[in-house]
Amino acid sequence: MIHMGFSGMVAFVLIRVFKVVSPVKMTFEIYATCVIPISAFFASSLWFGNTAYLHISVAFIQMLKALMPVATFIMAVMCGTDKPRCDVFLNMVLVSVGVVISSYGEIHFNVVGTLYQVTGIFAEALRLVLTQVLLQKKGLTLNPITSLYYIAPCSFLFLFVPWYLLEKPQMEVSHIQFNFWIFFSNALSALALNFSIFLVIGRTGAVTIRVAGVLKDWILIALSTVIFPESTITGLNIIGYAIALCGVVMYNYLKVKDVRASQLPPESIPERNAKDWKLEKKSSDIFVPNNSSDNIRAGASNLDASDMNVDEEAPLMPSSRLSHIGRTHLTNHGA
Repeated sequence: MIHMGFSGMVAFVLIRVFKVVSPVKMTFEIYATCVIPISAFFASSLWFGNTAYLHISVAFIQMLKALMPVATFIMAVMCGTDKPRCDVFLNMVLVSVGVVISSYGEIHFNVVGTLYQVTGIFAEALRLVLTQVLLQKKGLTLNPITSLYYIAPCSFLFLFVPWYLLEKPQMEVSHIQFNFWIFFSNALSALALNFSIFLVIGRTGAVTIRVAGVLKDWILIALSTVIFPESTITGLNIIGYAIALCGVVMYNYLKVKDVRASQLPPESIPERNAKDWKLEKKSSDIFVPNNSSDNIRAGASNLDASDMNVDEEAPLMPSSRLSHIGRTHLTNHGA
């Protein structure tokens, strides 16, 4: 709740006071159908996920988070944004089997904590799916600051209700040792995390954030066993999580492969190359006076030199010589 309130205030100051970015055109209909449901499930994922820390260890929570692709796939199929596929279903089975093995090998297994964590995972998955369904259909483009500007205050209200009804009556003021710098640095770290996730995705891509997420899970599991004595892991934990991790890696590979396939233009590259070759052949039949032969040689040498520069974003593009018109055609399709 403190994190959402702090992030909302910072986003408000950046937009309304310093005018770093401009707010989007948000109507009441869009706010009611997009922002409120997304904020509600975001707050639910935070509340259930943080409550799980009171019952189960940090290492086991990270192992359960391997179920995120499974939950996302199930919610996407239910909402109609994804279609059931055999290869993805097998990956989901592999991840589920690995998580079950890890749970069976957990020393301090707690049913309540596990249910809290799994519920938070499915709430987060539903939030991601709703973001894709609602915001994309509405045509909204939210950057990190505007996302926090609209979602953080609403999430604060959704977190305030369970705090006021469930937690506040059990809190005794005499037992609370409030330290401003501890709470401020903690909220600042949460704000930096929210910004960094969007920036990493925007500057690098989904592949980097997925690989970094897998590395982060291993680091958290290793550090939790050192810092927290109750986070003892067994060999069965490691085997189960390794199996689940294999399924997660395969799932990420399939998703990245699908994204790259969807980015290819409708016309295949070999067909375009054949058309460009014919176009180049026709252009070579044009009569050119003899006094411009030196210019032709110079242009050909420059063209050959430019052929050595292969676009990293299109590694399938052959290095055969294309005409200038053909290159422009390919560039326009790529853009």
